[in-house]
Amino acid sequence: MTTGINVVRLQDRPDLAEAWDEYVGSTVTGTPFHMRAWSRALESCFPYRSHCCLALERGEVRGVLPLHLVRTFPLGQALISLPWAACGGVCAADDPVHQALVGHAASLARRLSVKYVEYRNQTAFGDLPVKDLYYTFRKELYDDPEKNLAAIPRKQRRMVRQGDKHGLKAVVGREDLLDAFYGVYAHSVHNLGTPVFPKAWFASLLREYGSACRILAVYREQEVVAAVMTLFFRDQALPYYGGALKSSFQYAANDFMYWHLLCYAAAQGARLFDFGRSKKDTGPFEFKRHWGFEPDPLPYQYDLVTASAMPDFSPKNSSFSLPIMIWKELPLPVTRWLGPRIIHLFP
Repeated sequence: MTTGINVVRLQDRPDLAEAWDEYVGSTVTGTPFHMRAWSRALESCFPYRSHCCLALERGEVRGVLPLHLVRTFPLGQALISLPWAACGGVCAADDPVHQALVGHAASLARRLSVKYVEYRNQTAFGDLPVKDLYYTFRKELYDDPEKNLAAIPRKQRRMVRQGDKHGLKAVVGREDLLDAFYGVYAHSVHNLGTPVFPKAWFASLLREYGSACRILAVYREQEVVAAVMTLFFRDQALPYYGGALKSSFQYAANDFMYWHLLCYAAAQGARLFDFGRSKKDTGPFEFKRHWGFEPDPLPYQYDLVTASAMPDFSPKNSSFSLPIMIWKELPLPVTRWLGPRIIHLFP
């Protein structure tokens, strides 16, 4: 522990929960995933054990580390900051506070004999190994829709207009759109060969984030053909979970959806559009580049405790090729039943 800095578990100091969120909301390194809402949603839906901790200096919160003990497949137990989040890791006022929190996590990891500690950083820190896999895509938003449209490459502007020609309509809501959103999302991830989350996960996010979590759904006639769940944080909009029916690709439903979300976010006062993370050289990665967003690396770092190498969850890992192929061939009702029962093993 760094002199003058005291690291405590939030579990032992529940009275500091409000101070946690106040600190995250006031610092430039804070993200919506660092807010307590994300960890509360995790704890309500998945068998993850919280080891979230705070750094105190003279009784004042100077940093936080949301941390959860998870069982991964096929690697065993790990400490992750944060499961399912694009960003996590230490949120600290300065380097000594950062070091105190990382030191606390290292001691905990060795006491628990986990395989590794994963920090889902926005900025690398220290000399821990870095995984070059995930990238994020961010762009400034303007209050003028024409200026936002002009910032999109010409070919993509043409795709955006296709939705209007096909009569697509966008609606924003919350719980009223959850069932429709979940149906589209389950269909979409099945096509990708990925297990689907339980619906309770999305219900928990809506509950925990309140009005800062909203769903935009795209209708063609009376059917929802695309939908996206977005987190709003300070002046940022972060579309995080989205999908579209395969049959809607001919109508450019995804392009229509994200353009209308961008316009909605700007009208709500957002000045940064965070397109979310994508794995390098994948379809979603290229889709975001076509919108004129430049990729920025997310330097996830690993403290290898008993593991000999960093985990490799890249779609290019040949170990996943056969499971992905099999999953895509399973009937959708089977994947909707099985996915929520195993998804916690792939955080």
